[in-house]
Amino acid sequence: MDLGISGKRALVCASSKGLGLGCAEKLAEAGVNLVMNARGAEALEASATRIREEYGVDVVTVAADVATEEGRAAVLAAAEGVDILVNNAGGPPPGIWSDWDREDFIKALDANMLAPIAMIKALVPGMMDRGWGRVVNITSQSVKAPVAVLGLSNSARAGLTGYVAGTSRQVAGSGVTINNLLPGIHATDRMISLDTSASEAAGITMEEAAAQRRATIPVGRYGTKEEFGATCAFLCSQHAGYIVGQNVLLDGGATNATL
Repeated sequence: MDLGISGKRALVCASSKGLGLGCAEKLAEAGVNLVMNARGAEALEASATRIREEYGVDVVTVAADVATEEGRAAVLAAAEGVDILVNNAGGPPPGIWSDWDREDFIKALDANMLAPIAMIKALVPGMMDRGWGRVVNITSQSVKAPVAVLGLSNSARAGLTGYVAGTSRQVAGSGVTINNLLPGIHATDRMISLDTSASEAAGITMEEAAAQRRATIPVGRYGTKEEFGATCAFLCSQHAGYIVGQNVLLDGGATNATL
């Protein structure tokens, strides 16, 4: 399918690896020029070089932390006038409810709620002026069904979801759509970290922990960054202009819910 976005320009945050990289790759495959961001310069440059060589698109890189004002300023300076924004940030550390104090919640809110809101506020007005834009926020399946050990993520990402629910409907008339992608368990570094924590807590091997987790997923496997990225690219396409304020689950059926 021709997504109809060749020649457009996208900012993809936290895109040196994992789900962000999957989104950047599929957008590049559709002919979209990229601004790629991540905190680690070495991995970011390596991924950007590969995408340039494989897809022939223009790629600008900005090594910065978008959870900070300085980092956002650097990224926004490079991303002025983009047509597409993919908000993404690594999740806060796992634990239980009694582990976290106010500062832990502030860090989670800065990274997973307030930073994406700031990016939306900075870039969506220009999209509205031009009459076309796409915003996709990578959140989590936990906004549909909370994950006990991810209480920080549950809280911050739910806040972003509420913001998007209202904001998306206010900007849709200007040709700009805002939607959320809710990943379940995918084969990324984040899942390695969670499997490691689970194995240590239960006194079992990493493979045993992963096998237990796979058993909770109806499709019987972890998701891939390629299929996640393809869904992101579709939501950014010309064909997705009637999809507004939605929370799209990519979890292999793990969230047991009717709606």
